[in-house]
Amino acid sequence: MILASGVALTLLAAVTGTIATPVLETRQGISTLSAEQVASYKPYTYYAGAAYCTPASTLAWSCGTNCNQNSGFKPIASGGNGATIQYWYVGYDTALQTIIVGYQGTEGEKILPIITDIDFSLTTLSPTLFPGIGSAIKTHNGFGDAHARSAAAVLAAVKKGLSTYGTTKVTVVGHSLGAALAIISTAHLSLNLPSTTVLKTISFSAPRVGNVEFVNFVNARADMVRINNKKDPVPILPGRFLGFAHTEGEIHISSTNAWISCPGQDNTNSQCTVGTVPNIFVGNTGDHSGPFNGVSIGC
Repeated sequence: MILASGVALTLLAAVTGTIATPVLETRQGISTLSAEQVASYKPYTYYAGAAYCTPASTLAWSCGTNCNQNSGFKPIASGGNGATIQYWYVGYDTALQTIIVGYQGTEGEKILPIITDIDFSLTTLSPTLFPGIGSAIKTHNGFGDAHARSAAAVLAAVKKGLSTYGTTKVTVVGHSLGAALAIISTAHLSLNLPSTTVLKTISFSAPRVGNVEFVNFVNARADMVRINNKKDPVPILPGRFLGFAHTEGEIHISSTNAWISCPGQDNTNSQCTVGTVPNIFVGNTGDHSGPFNGVSIGC
């Protein structure tokens, strides 16, 4: 079990439990994924893990198990310093025939202070990076700033990959903070790549990233999948009462390791994340990194 750390976290947890609950969506139907469907996500789990590895190792595609499990990957570019700029990489998967964009994440204990900091806010996106985007579309300022630091380099690498390999498919992956960056990157790429580009985003343990307007914008432009593990508390933050919402496509791994499809944005069914983790006090940060079908995410 996790303990609240700091006044902001305590207040957020308390308000989440007392104010956010009434505005949650009506319960929607769920279904259980087949073994074949679950297995189809494993390559992306390794890609999310590879994003934790140094740029030198991902550029050489020599990062141990994560790289070995996707041996047909052709790296294009890597960057970041793991501190002010999260690691990222771009390349082409010859088997899946898609450009892969991966963003580094962080541990559960380290991302909680970011998403519960009393100084965070919902802010508009840069019109330079997001040409033509409406002022009502907003993201968590910390996540938006982190994405902006590598946005131009990632976009250039993706454009190079689309041209080099003659594909129209781009898949963006990330875990934790990397998941937040992947979701914002999806919005960025959708506005800066040809309209024929097919975008898919597979995030693991993602927090809520932006407001409803942002969520609706991204959902309309990509195939969104969010995979959450058991009682991980990160996906229930920041609270909806603060104006945040989730993208669609949640898959929740239950306590029995069943993969449950939870349609909608914040499905309150007891087998989905919101129903399983109604507040942080019943959460467990030990579930944040997995395992996801036997794979714990990290380098």
